[in-house]
Amino acid sequence: MSIENEKQQVTVVDIKMPFMSMVIFMVKLAIASIPAFIIISVVFGVLAAIFGGIFHGMGMMGRY
Repeated sequence: MSIENEKQQVTVVDIKMPFMSMVIFMVKLAIASIPAFIIISVVFGVLAAIFGGIFHGMGMMGRY
C-alpha cells in the first residue's frame, strides 16, 4: 500500500489572528476584488452583446 493512496482528514479547530491584522487582510481582499469584478463585468458584457445580437437577429427572421 502506498502513502499516496491513503486519505487523510484534517479538522481546523482554531485560527489565532490579531484583530488589526484581520482588518488589514479584509481591506486588502476588498481592494484586490475590484479589478477582478471589472474583468468579470467586461467578459459578461461582451457575452451579453454577442448573444443579444444573435437572438435579436433570430427574432427578426420572420418579419422580412
